[in-house]
Amino acid sequence: MMDHRAALRLILLSVFLISASSQAVKKKQNVDIYSFYINSTVTSRYATTVITSRVANTLNESQEIQFEVKIPKTAFISKFRMTIEGKTYDGVVKEKQEAQQQYSKAVSRGQSAGLIKSVGRTLEDFKTSVTVAALSKVTFELTYEELLKRRLGKYELLINAQPMQPVADFKMDVHIQEKPGISFLEVKGDLSTGDLANAIKTTRADKDAWVTFYPTRDQQTKCKSCGESGLNGDLLITYDVERRNPKGEVMVSNGYFVHYFAPSDVPRIPKNVVFIIDRSGSMYGRKIDQTRLALLRILSDLDEDDHFGLITFDHLVDTWKRELLKATKQNLENAKSFVKKIREGGTTDINAAVLAGVDMINRHPRVGTASILILLTDGDPTSGETNIERIMANVKKAIGLKFPLYCLGFGHDVNFDFLTKMSLENGGVARRIYEDSDADLQLQGFYDEVAVPLLADIQLKYTGGTNLTKTSFTLYFNGSEIVVSGQITDNSVESFSTEVIAVSKGSSVTYQDTVMIKDPSDVPPENEDFMQRLWAYLTVKQLLERQVLLKGQEKEDEEKEALKLSLKYQFVTPLTSMVVTKPQKDEVEVADKPKEGKEEPEYTQFGYGKVHGHHSSANKFLSHPSLLAVAGPSPTIADDTDYGFFDSDPDPDFYLHSVMPTYSSVTEQLHTTENPIVQVCSNCFLLPAAGQSKPLCFDVPVPHKLKLLQDSASEFVMNGESLSGQNGFNQIAFHYKSNHHLIISKQSISYRNGQDDVQILWGQTPTQHDTEGVSLVVHEGQMNVTMGNIRVVILLQKKDQVLFLWPAIWEYPKDVNLTGILGKPNISYEGIEGSQTPTLKIMNKEVETYLETVSDYRLHSTPFRECWHVPFQAVMGGEISDFTVTQL
Repeated sequence: MMDHRAALRLILLSVFLISASSQAVKKKQNVDIYSFYINSTVTSRYATTVITSRVANTLNESQEIQFEVKIPKTAFISKFRMTIEGKTYDGVVKEKQEAQQQYSKAVSRGQSAGLIKSVGRTLEDFKTSVTVAALSKVTFELTYEELLKRRLGKYELLINAQPMQPVADFKMDVHIQEKPGISFLEVKGDLSTGDLANAIKTTRADKDAWVTFYPTRDQQTKCKSCGESGLNGDLLITYDVERRNPKGEVMVSNGYFVHYFAPSDVPRIPKNVVFIIDRSGSMYGRKIDQTRLALLRILSDLDEDDHFGLITFDHLVDTWKRELLKATKQNLENAKSFVKKIREGGTTDINAAVLAGVDMINRHPRVGTASILILLTDGDPTSGETNIERIMANVKKAIGLKFPLYCLGFGHDVNFDFLTKMSLENGGVARRIYEDSDADLQLQGFYDEVAVPLLADIQLKYTGGTNLTKTSFTLYFNGSEIVVSGQITDNSVESFSTEVIAVSKGSSVTYQDTVMIKDPSDVPPENEDFMQRLWAYLTVKQLLERQVLLKGQEKEDEEKEALKLSLKYQFVTPLTSMVVTKPQKDEVEVADKPKEGKEEPEYTQFGYGKVHGHHSSANKFLSHPSLLAVAGPSPTIADDTDYGFFDSDPDPDFYLHSVMPTYSSVTEQLHTTENPIVQVCSNCFLLPAAGQSKPLCFDVPVPHKLKLLQDSASEFVMNGESLSGQNGFNQIAFHYKSNHHLIISKQSISYRNGQDDVQILWGQTPTQHDTEGVSLVVHEGQMNVTMGNIRVVILLQKKDQVLFLWPAIWEYPKDVNLTGILGKPNISYEGIEGSQTPTLKIMNKEVETYLETVSDYRLHSTPFRECWHVPFQAVMGGEISDFTVTQL
């Protein structure tokens, strides 16, 4: 993983990918991307990026061509158009519900190729396709906008280029315009290596910089990560601006203003920082190792006038010392010894841990300092106080807005919405730490951003300003930037006044400035509206962020305002969708912006249990034509902490159940059900179906010792012990040729063959053991087992803070008669037309089914898969008793 990603820097620019949508290897040769331009203009940190791709169909028949582009999650798409045979098709941004209704009425193929999906840490994937006539051309053009955020003293534009072929006319142009001047500019990355370095040209003037990247076809195949498929890598442009005026930089244009405030001429404020570290059982292995490593580095970076505390917690809360200690050399060494001994185990009491951190700071107030709480956790509260609303109320009351709480959510199982709301309520932010090899660097990178506080309690005021964005900030850190934008109430005035009041190391400081408003003609014509769009972008962003804190009428009013601005400026936001009408039978596609921080689609679970999502999701569901939701009073619920419902407030007086409508075919349900039901499927196995896009899935009743896989001819057997009421397996055992025995548990791995006796712990360094046709490879929560010609992967997975084992077979050996629950490589089915409920024909029997979304535990990322859920007996041809064993 590259250093700039590990350091949590901002991804600005996009990566593109264009290919044929089917038979990719063959058809790619018949698609010529003859021109591809990326043009990005950055004016006062506001970036507008236009991607234009021109593609030719070189076949003598029509074919479908895809356009796929990755954009920053923080950006808003504002324009998309396709031009085919001289006719232009523009995307139109509409309110989400209206767009969905238009899409539902349109003729479609049952898919939305234009959907935007989250990919990776900071990118979203926009994809669409169009059928292009023989020997014809199509032009795609996508525009998106974003306000760059300053981190660690710099802004970054990252261009990641990965075409499917070398492009004859490939150009990237970046023009940066900054009123105070550009202090430094640097270009690096994979695309600046080898021959490609000669394709980059950088030009700088006082207030402008240009970066061009025009690689030849030959150069596009010659770089650190390039090959026959052309460019594949990053171009990173880093810059900052001159900061001669400590009062900040103010720009005014066409009745709008923006104020950038980032003083560096003030002394640093000594800080009191308390680290609250989750050491529950789910933090086992690499997570706790990386946390220890990051803490050791962070402790080394503390200044001697800082004070610090360390709290670790599972179901118990332990403090290294009861009080904050000064960051002397000896104290830091003792703290590092404590960190090295942190071990995982137990459940998760977030409430008690955070309150202990607040108490530690409150008991040791120090004048002229800035206090910071940093919570790192990878899960939900599971012990002590587990009601999320009560935890947030307790924390908010204890902190009383005296200092910020920063929440770091480790991995994807964490309740990130809860951490986000708790952070925002207490003047901080939440940051997701991705479970990857560079997680320790991500942790350290976040700390670096808050390591040097310069100002506290910052209030910004503007005489003659209205419709202002956020003007109150808890802390200002060195290397960051405060940005405020608004409208000017009287365009006839000649000057504009700003005032900043803050606390600097215990004393109040004031920054006052008066700016002369320039004649609008001084603004270049091409940039006349950038200030207005910057204001709209920042306003919509902040209104959407505030939604998690608001309720009732105030929440509705701010959502309406965000929607109004999104529609006016044609931004694709969580409240809007872009509708694209294509030439094929007026087919409509809808592009929706995924929710911030979600790697997988939201889902709703029906019946008595947990319902995930928000009111907007509920409204979308309730209005959907393929499902009828009925609301009513709930049955008696003993513990409402298990019921999440549609917003962050537990509501035990509301529940949903679904009524399935009548379909003429299974295909109709597939085409009309946008959000399939997610059921509780404890041990849900996926079974690929021959010739079908959707696999089958079936539940395995628990608890049982099960025969998972057997080949009598080679004397191979794999059995598993399932967990009661939970996912996966507690133990999995392999036996091969009577003398090879392998037992895998959630903690360790034991192998013996009469001569060798091998013991391996999960989380150790990668380990491999080979003997007599047996190969065992263990690395990063995964074990590859090969016995004879049978290969099985065992993954150590986690859900709801519970560890379990899951077996996966990605390639079945040929000419081997395998039996057991995993013994079927695939199965065939067909839909039955005219049935009242969706029905499949499996092995000459009709089986009622429903479309379900389940987690695919065969992959570490556990992506959601749509599948047709059928009874166990329908696919296995027998009862569960036929697949049980008495011992592993």
